[in-house]
Amino acid sequence: MAEPVEEANMCFACGTENPIGLQIRFTVVGDVCTGEFTGTENHVGWNDTIHGGIVYSALDDVTANVLYQQGRKAHTAKCEIRYRQPLLVGQTIVLKGWIEKQKGRLIMLKGEARRKSDGILIADCEASFMDSR
Repeated sequence: MAEPVEEANMCFACGTENPIGLQIRFTVVGDVCTGEFTGTENHVGWNDTIHGGIVYSALDDVTANVLYQQGRKAHTAKCEIRYRQPLLVGQTIVLKGWIEKQKGRLIMLKGEARRKSDGILIADCEASFMDSR
């Protein structure tokens, strides 16, 4: 793992010092980033269903961490998400993000969130990041 480009300890999705954050731990091997997240009653939108914005945040961050953990500073330019199934309180999702291609400073990535218990696709995304260099 490369040195991070800057500290992100207060990041809402992965910051280790953010007391109200999601605290997702990511691992990168090559150009693939993975992590896990389990939503609680603090993350709901409707009854026992995790808010779509929380799922979006997790997917945005798994794609961002492909780059961040390689020591590359980039910012989300665009992220389109497709929700496939509801995520219920207490269910764990496995997050996966990877680079599809790069054109100049623009990096195109894909991400997915699958329910850990059965591998069902909860949501997936296509994201573009702009390299800050």
